[in-house]
Amino acid sequence: MTSAATAPAAASAAAGQTATIRVVVVTYSPGRTLDVFLESLAAATTRPVDLVLADNGSTDGAPERAADGRPGVALHRIGGNVGYGRAANYGASGATGEWLVVANPDIEWAAGALDTLLTAAERWPRAGALGPAIRTPEGALYPSARAFPSLARGLGHAAFGWWWPANPWTAAYRRERGTPVEGPAGWLSGSCMLLRREAFDAVGGFDPAYFMYCEDMDLCRRLAGAGWLNVYVPAAVVTHLGGHATRRDAIRMLAEHHRSLYRYLSRQYAGPRFALLRVGLAVGLALRYLLARAVAAVAEGAAPTRSAAVLDAAAGRPGSG
Repeated sequence: MTSAATAPAAASAAAGQTATIRVVVVTYSPGRTLDVFLESLAAATTRPVDLVLADNGSTDGAPERAADGRPGVALHRIGGNVGYGRAANYGASGATGEWLVVANPDIEWAAGALDTLLTAAERWPRAGALGPAIRTPEGALYPSARAFPSLARGLGHAAFGWWWPANPWTAAYRRERGTPVEGPAGWLSGSCMLLRREAFDAVGGFDPAYFMYCEDMDLCRRLAGAGWLNVYVPAAVVTHLGGHATRRDAIRMLAEHHRSLYRYLSRQYAGPRFALLRVGLAVGLALRYLLARAVAAVAEGAAPTRSAAVLDAAAGRPGSG
């Protein structure tokens, strides 16, 4: 089913009262990855879903094929590339169920993964956001549940992470020590997250000021400030095929990454007292951007340091809260 900006509300009506989960997939010429997402989602939950493709101006026809060929999939054409968070907000509008999923189209769900997240949510009634373990196609465990960046951790991570991934600042920020366990984190990757709609609505959803990057960090910061928890659930597993959109315009995305980092950090250090610090941040991030343009390893950032095999040790260790 395809339509214009009223698609999310129309999707809710079409799904009826049985749909309890709104799944929002932000698309931008996703290609075959979208088919993988939809096919794997069918095995990830036994619950009915209300699925909306929030499309940022795709030109490959993939969202149209997905919506026309599958019942219960609605295409919401936004009319241009408005960024990830703003598109996710559009896709979430009109949802009436308790739960939202916001995800990239290049996610492949493991069997039962969404149901595992929903079961974990019952153990964490104050969870505003829950995130799965994220595997890379190469079999690494992506550090998707992180601490909020402090100035010291951020500087150490930026300076050393690209050539020394196991440095103590990066390890502390990315929480890559020990066996993954279920429980509260600072922030969770926005590439795949389960959100309690009450909490999401209460904080106003994603901040549209972030075009790409850090919108997930910002959302989790505001959820935590409002008294909600951001809970990592490593028993739920997805694979992030990765970079389907960012590779097409790598230089612009690199600039957006650094711009978003400055926006996030400058808001944490607002006011006249930190004016010089904000100048230092701006200069430092500008220099890092120039270095990242020249040195691919800097642009790629710190590689994951753990194999996804550690998830086997985490299986069957639920927390509570």
